[in-house]
Amino acid sequence: MRDSHTESDHHPDRDRDRLLVPVVDDDGAPFWEYAAQGELRVQACAATGCGELRFPPRPCCPHCQSFESEWQRMSGKGRIWSYVMPHPPLLPAYAAQAPYNAVVVELADAPHIRLVGNVVAEPGAALDSVDPARLRIGAKVQAAFTKGAGASAGASGVTVPQWLLERS
Repeated sequence: MRDSHTESDHHPDRDRDRLLVPVVDDDGAPFWEYAAQGELRVQACAATGCGELRFPPRPCCPHCQSFESEWQRMSGKGRIWSYVMPHPPLLPAYAAQAPYNAVVVELADAPHIRLVGNVVAEPGAALDSVDPARLRIGAKVQAAFTKGAGASAGASGVTVPQWLLERS
């Protein structure tokens, strides 16, 4: 995710103190619209005989080169494929929540699709709300959605998927 400001808004001192927010472009807009409805959907090729899922969203299927697409609903279940605990934080705006986690989640419905996010104790919780000792590669997680969720969305109002550890 990149910061959503324009070049004319760029102020180095102020930018260091801002949380990162998603950039919503034409190809990815449906992902964020579905997230706002509490749904995790992934773009799929709509060409006859293809149906390949793809993420990040893009206009053309990399398998058959079709420009037809649809958005398939996912269960929201996945597993932690990788994670890191950045400390010190990468940006000053994250200092109050350090150390926090950044995870790569492999979707259960589509193991070749991986999303980046944070594991939190409950939807909208702070990025440091889960004890790092609880994180494990392979741990099962479930997507949760909160408008303007935690530090991931900042003040943008964009609904972002966060991840909750499933009870084993």
